[in-house]
Amino acid sequence: MREYKVKTIRALDRGLQVLGYLHRSRNASLHDLYLATGLPKATLTRIIATLEERGLVWQRLADGAFMASHTYQPRPPQVNDEGFLVEVASPILGRLCQKVNWPSILAVPRLTHMEVIETNSPKSYFSHIPLGPVGFRVNMLRSATGRAYLAFCGEAERQAVLQRLRVSNEPGNYLAHRPGAVQAILKQTRSLGYGTRAEDFGGHFDHTRREWDDKRDSIAVPIWAGDEVVAVVNLTWMHNVTTVSEVVKQHMPDLMQATREISAQLMAHEAAPA
Repeated sequence: MREYKVKTIRALDRGLQVLGYLHRSRNASLHDLYLATGLPKATLTRIIATLEERGLVWQRLADGAFMASHTYQPRPPQVNDEGFLVEVASPILGRLCQKVNWPSILAVPRLTHMEVIETNSPKSYFSHIPLGPVGFRVNMLRSATGRAYLAFCGEAERQAVLQRLRVSNEPGNYLAHRPGAVQAILKQTRSLGYGTRAEDFGGHFDHTRREWDDKRDSIAVPIWAGDEVVAVVNLTWMHNVTTVSEVVKQHMPDLMQATREISAQLMAHEAAPA
C-alpha cells in the first residue's frame, strides 16, 4: 500500500465506516450504529443524511432501519432480490400512504404462505392500525394478499403451492382440501383484478373471524416483473368505516399506480447494462 504524506479526511473515514457496517449488517438502527462505531448520534445523523442524499443508504418504512442501497452493490440488483424490491417499493408505498391514508403491506411468497417484508403503517394517518410486522406470516388462501398472488402467479407455481397446502396440518389451510372452492376463488379474483379477504378471515392465520377479529378488511394487487408476479401490495382499512366497493372506487387507481410504478422501476434496473 502506498504511503501518502498527507492527512486523511476524518469525516470521509467516518462515513465509510458507517457505510461498511450497513453493508455487513444489512440493516441497523441509529442506536445500533452508535454501539458499533462509538460515534455520537448527532454525528451519525449527519452522516446518514449525507449518505442518503447521495443514494448510498435508505430507511425502511416498517421499522426505520437504515440499509445500504442495492444500487451500489458489487453486482447489479436483480428483480428477485427482496432487499432491492423493498428499496424500490418503500418510497412508493410512502407516497401511496400519503394519498389514501390507509396503510399497506408489501408481501412475497414463501412455500405455504405470504410474508410481510415492508409496511407503510408507521407513516399512515391511521397508524393505530399496526400492520406486519416484517416477517409476519399471511394466510395464502384466506387473505386478500395470498389470493392476489395465487390467482395471478404461473400455473406451475400455483399447483406447487396448492399441493403443499393440501399436505399441511395447519388448520388455517383447510380450503386447500376444497378444490372446487379454490378454483371459484381464483376465478373471481382474476375477474375482479384484485384479491379480497375470505368472509371468515379476521387476520389470524388459523382462527376464524368468530375466534379472532382484527376488525379490518383488505384488497390486494400483484406486482409484476415482466410476466412473473414477484410480490403483492395490499390496502387495509377498518371494515366498520367503509366497504370494499367504496375503497375500490376511491383508492384502486392509486393502488394500481403504485404497483405499476414499482414494476416499472424493477424492470428498468433489470434492463440496465451491467
